Amino acid sequence: MVAEAEDFEDESLSIDCPVLVTERLVLRPPHEDDTAELIALANNPRVAEMLSRMPYPYGDAEARSFLNSAAQPRSTGAVYAVTLAETGAFVGCAGLNATDRGLELGYWIGEPYWRRGYATEAAHALVDLAFRATTINVLHVSCRVINPASRRVIHKCGFQYAGQGMLNSIVAGRVPVERYRLDRKAWVSLRTWARL
Repeated sequence: MVAEAEDFEDESLSIDCPVLVTERLVLRPPHEDDTAELIALANNPRVAEMLSRMPYPYGDAEARSFLNSAAQPRSTGAVYAVTLAETGAFVGCAGLNATDRGLELGYWIGEPYWRRGYATEAAHALVDLAFRATTINVLHVSCRVINPASRRVIHKCGFQYAGQGMLNSIVAGRVPVERYRLDRKAWVSLRTWARL
């Protein structure tokens, strides 16, 4: 997933950031105890090149900057550490960011935890949070065109293709992205179908 533009403030996008518990994960606010695991997982060019705002190399200064930013009171969106429910291990980050197009889903999972469904599980929880905790009618997400794993996560969450665009990435420069959207009516339908 690629987070797009700088955050902006919109009261309708305010989220209290509750701890989210899924079958295998706990999504909670990031904190200083995550520093070592955050650096170990984020200091990976294969992760950073798929995101817009993650630098590489990623060391102590970058981790502390992220954790300080995440600890600041937010008037829009939410930032979460993705951790394993069973062990508490930090495996990545996910969040909802206010962009010029509206609220956008973002996530990354550290490479040792790829192909286990954690990104999909975290994304599902955040999609539900976005529609339950705000008044938005559309949730956005985007991914680099060369990222089929992220595209699969996006499709599993019910997002529909909305076009292509370009994005500035700290690591990869100006890159093409695919944009997707999920509207509230489709989300309600998907939630209803899941119960059948």
